[in-house]
Amino acid sequence: MNVNGKHYRTIWLSEKDENIVQIIDQRHLPHKFIIEDLKTVGEVARAIKDMHIRGAGLVGATAGFGMYISALNAPKNDSFLSQLATDGEQLKATRPTAVNLAWAVDRQLEAISAVDGNINAKIAMAKETALAIADEDADFCRRLGEHGISIIEEISKAKNGNTVNILTHCNAGWLAFVDYGSATAPMYAAHDKGIKIHIWVDETRPRNQGARITAWELGQHGVPHTVIADNVGGHLMQHGLVDLVLTGTDRTTHTGDVGNKIGTYLKALAAKDNDIPFYTALPSSTFDWVMKDGVKEIPIEQRDGEEVKYIQGKYNGETVKILLTPEDSPAANYAFDVTPSRLVTGLITERGICDASEEGVLGLYPEKKK
Repeated sequence: MNVNGKHYRTIWLSEKDENIVQIIDQRHLPHKFIIEDLKTVGEVARAIKDMHIRGAGLVGATAGFGMYISALNAPKNDSFLSQLATDGEQLKATRPTAVNLAWAVDRQLEAISAVDGNINAKIAMAKETALAIADEDADFCRRLGEHGISIIEEISKAKNGNTVNILTHCNAGWLAFVDYGSATAPMYAAHDKGIKIHIWVDETRPRNQGARITAWELGQHGVPHTVIADNVGGHLMQHGLVDLVLTGTDRTTHTGDVGNKIGTYLKALAAKDNDIPFYTALPSSTFDWVMKDGVKEIPIEQRDGEEVKYIQGKYNGETVKILLTPEDSPAANYAFDVTPSRLVTGLITERGICDASEEGVLGLYPEKKK
């Protein structure tokens, strides 16, 4: 994606020193564009946990690069692999809901362990695998756009070319992945093809990823959009102002239950009540191939209540943090909820679109059948 006309991915190796991983520190968007250097596993873990980066695909890619940094810094002796395993557990513990995180760490450990040879060869494999994870994420998201555009095209034809209004929740865009995004990939593809679209952007409390990040990247790409408070979506649906709900996901079971940013479930309920299609876009790395009942099994991260009590914004040219609540009021901060498969019209993947069911998912991924 472009930032002020220049192409960026969300994570990359420094051109000056390939031992340094660079990211866009998303905490400062949309008011400041800051690139952060990551040199240690501890720095990578903090970047994931404290949401310098966020989003399923990018969390996975960052974990992949974190394991490369682990390989660079681990003792070059018999404890090399054990240190990598320890660092991998540290990274896994940072965000429990996104399945891409553990997937990337385990993929790195398997690839590195399989290398016969000296430690330098293992480090080279860690670098190769980190780059491969990032490249695959970008490619899968590009393909999501190629498949998902058909849904938008169909609605556009039914409306005789009039604007297709799409509602999205949180950020499942370029900034949640390495490039293109998941939910936004079909939007960008449709916009680039000349299809008239308009995006309703949920602000997404408590961290406002929609208002801060989705709106910013849509604006950078020139996509028409409007930011709304989280609770407006149902009203818009009742009055015919939403044609499609399109979200991303941090973990989706192979049976079709969708774990995503808190509030997604309520949008799915409103969409169902108003006969509006609700689709979720995801690369296959976001599927959980073990869990069957997402409502009962997907771990729901509970974050610090301070994220609910305070809000961050720009005032007199400076980024400031403002207290919203009585200072001594406690706050609960459930970061995700689960939308049952019965409320999901379909899943958009890099292999195509399928029903949100075990049969539908395994139809696209037959190699996962047990």
